[in-house]
Amino acid sequence: MAYSPVQFSKEHNSEFYKTLKSRVNAYFKDNNISKNANAAMVFKTFALLALFMTPYGFLFWQNLPTLAYYGLWFVMGFGMAGVGLSVMHDANHGAYSRKEWVNTLVSNVMILLGGSARNWRIQHNVLHHTYTNVIDHDEDIDSPVFMLRFSPHSKYHAIHKFQYLYAWFFYGTMTLFWYLSKDFQQAFRYHKKGLVEAQGVTISQHMFRIILFKIIYTGIFLFLPMYFGGAAWLTNVLGFLMMQFICGLILAIIFQPAHVVPTSTYPLPNDSGVVEADWAVSQLFNTANFAPKAKLFSWYVGGLNYQVEHHLFPSICHIHYNKISKIVEQTAKEYQLPYYSYPTFIQALSEHTKMLKNLGKPNPVIA
Repeated sequence: MAYSPVQFSKEHNSEFYKTLKSRVNAYFKDNNISKNANAAMVFKTFALLALFMTPYGFLFWQNLPTLAYYGLWFVMGFGMAGVGLSVMHDANHGAYSRKEWVNTLVSNVMILLGGSARNWRIQHNVLHHTYTNVIDHDEDIDSPVFMLRFSPHSKYHAIHKFQYLYAWFFYGTMTLFWYLSKDFQQAFRYHKKGLVEAQGVTISQHMFRIILFKIIYTGIFLFLPMYFGGAAWLTNVLGFLMMQFICGLILAIIFQPAHVVPTSTYPLPNDSGVVEADWAVSQLFNTANFAPKAKLFSWYVGGLNYQVEHHLFPSICHIHYNKISKIVEQTAKEYQLPYYSYPTFIQALSEHTKMLKNLGKPNPVIA
């Protein structure tokens, strides 16, 4: 079954994005700046990989206190999330370098994250970025468990009334689910929609790489520490689960407050499969920034607190988002379009929690 995407109208505010692109391109040209990674980005890459893998090396030290081993896995959870947010993300968007082989090389850091880079590009680049908050197209709002509801157009269950309380646990299981089953489910689902073959591979080739990389990941993070590490096997298994939970929770609480918030409109296509909005304008209505002045936080999360800029210019390295955000905000104001930005991360989480509570009602009120 071929995939049938919706389309966005080109008759509504289309001039906004033309003007914005022209201004952003002029910023890079006038300042003689590459849109890709710079020296600061390369330094960040090695720093976050070190945060992730240096504690891993200490797992093989003998006779450390058990609590110390748990501490190492704990730090690895933060490192794993940081690598995903700041390194893998840019590379898979083709934003790390203008050279495709560099992006491909860096994107292979996904092996250390336990996931499939190709599946990620389909879900994130093709579906989420194109059809942000459009039900049945954006899989980021299509929860794999019925207990979570991220769209007012998703089926309602009575238990959703309490999702604002228990969602955080499921967020923490995200990367574990990804590692154990999600990649396999996605591979076959995308194959049926023709999205795997659109990436230039057969389903057999795709499945082979998924299985191979799962074996490598399992060997590195479970087999080796269990059999050659300094801690008992159970300590390493529990530590591995701790790392997954921390990483999953961090990833979720960075991505969710950008789209599942009270300002989002969740557009629906008409009977002809057309969303009555320009694509870029729809991004503005369904995306929000947060904590723009928190420099260290922004460094760690790969500039993804500037989600508006990222969604409008995903092929630009996040190291530049802070600068171009001023251009985006000003242009949005000129065209009388929204530019949502929460002052702090805590406020963004609070708004996300409110939205979870709102979506816990049979007929939630949507902006």
